[in-house]
Amino acid sequence: MSARPLPLSTPAEQGVDASGIHAFLDAVEAAPDIEPHSLVILRHGHVVASGWWAPYTPERLQLLYSLSKSFTSTAAGFAVAEGLLRLDDPVISYFPEFEADITDPRSRAMLVRHVAAMAGGHLTDTHDAAYRLDRKELVRGFLLLPPDRDPGTVFAYNQPATYTLATIVQRVSGRSLTEYLRPRLLDPLGIGEVAWLQRPAGRDLGFTGLHAATDAIARLGQLYLQDGVWEGRRLLPSSWIAEATRVQVANADGTAEAALSDWQQGYGFQFWKSRHGYRGDGAYGQFCLVLPEHDAVIATTAATEQMQDFLNLVWQHLLPSFGPAPLPGREDAALRDRLAKLALGPVVALAGPPEKGGAWSGAEFVPAGGTCADQPSLTGATVAADEDGWTVSLAEGADRLDLRFDGTAWTTSADPVPTAVSGGWTDPDTVSVDVLFLETPHRLTVTCSLSDSTFTAHWHTRPLHARRLRSLRAPLDVHASRRG
Repeated sequence: MSARPLPLSTPAEQGVDASGIHAFLDAVEAAPDIEPHSLVILRHGHVVASGWWAPYTPERLQLLYSLSKSFTSTAAGFAVAEGLLRLDDPVISYFPEFEADITDPRSRAMLVRHVAAMAGGHLTDTHDAAYRLDRKELVRGFLLLPPDRDPGTVFAYNQPATYTLATIVQRVSGRSLTEYLRPRLLDPLGIGEVAWLQRPAGRDLGFTGLHAATDAIARLGQLYLQDGVWEGRRLLPSSWIAEATRVQVANADGTAEAALSDWQQGYGFQFWKSRHGYRGDGAYGQFCLVLPEHDAVIATTAATEQMQDFLNLVWQHLLPSFGPAPLPGREDAALRDRLAKLALGPVVALAGPPEKGGAWSGAEFVPAGGTCADQPSLTGATVAADEDGWTVSLAEGADRLDLRFDGTAWTTSADPVPTAVSGGWTDPDTVSVDVLFLETPHRLTVTCSLSDSTFTAHWHTRPLHARRLRSLRAPLDVHASRRG
């Protein structure tokens, strides 16, 4: 059964000035450090604008990074509503096997609400330290680290806090997060396939690793905007929506710049407060922006390290476009046409070598400087030609990833990892290939030099938890969750 489409409308019918959306598109496409991948805008419950920059597509799952946390929060909300979980229970009460090990009074005083609000008492993220203490059970490593302050008094963005919350939900429910959310959230909202990285096997990460389509981000935001009600049916209690999206712990640093930072407006239960509304967000521009004052939701995926700049463009161009009444709609048709034609530019280069073509086919390359700093697993590269075009093969030890391109236009492939490749020759001795790993925010540029038989590989945004190229995809082979 396919997902039910969200209601559609023109921007003007819902009081949205299309010129503001045009201005936003102009701005993000002109920004040198922002690569947009998708945009969905809902107003008054209707999709008024949606677009994907080709070769990204609507059905494509995307690694959401820390936007995963807001789905974990929602799972916790269901567990609270069903009496499986209590926010004021000590965290240690859900892990009796660690009872004898956890002796620090602050660790023992940590409540479920504290880990839900990133207020466990630690002053910094504890992931690496917790992992060193226990490589098999991150929760135990986390609880073995004494908090610096009393729980509930300070904020620190702390991955093991969310992992602990996710583990509790999975323990009390007896299901992975995706299995638990499928009948409660994903199916009722019409969300199709999702996939979540698991560590260890059987346990969804919670703090990162969820792969879902932009449509799923938009639907989650709309559920929260509608106070937990979907198609006339209450799914989440209003009390949970209020608690999850209010300031549970302040996080401003006291400087004058804090007022201009969307990361210093306070934190709820795995949701950030923003200068406007609240949001879930993930590294490199995965956003679920909920704007109650405008009755709007904005869902995006992107590749940028300048996430504040991205939000500034939203506030500058999209917020003023939300008006109180329907508009004439003079630019709606032009916007619709533009959204249908969004695309990322290909590599600017010659489709084939201007000379030395015979020398290129079969040429082998080693990492420049002996090691590829951006991707140390890469050990070699080969360029080959056939009647259909060119292939750059990247070696990671015994593994090889073949990247075919035929001219500079994007060439997509699904096996062994979903990619889009654009490549060509920038001069007779240099071929440059851009690789989009389509289920992630990541682009890799590979440059091979014939003159010295070396290559370089550079990430535009560096993967946060992938060690090999073949892992840059949704884990559908093992951990997929599909609508029935």
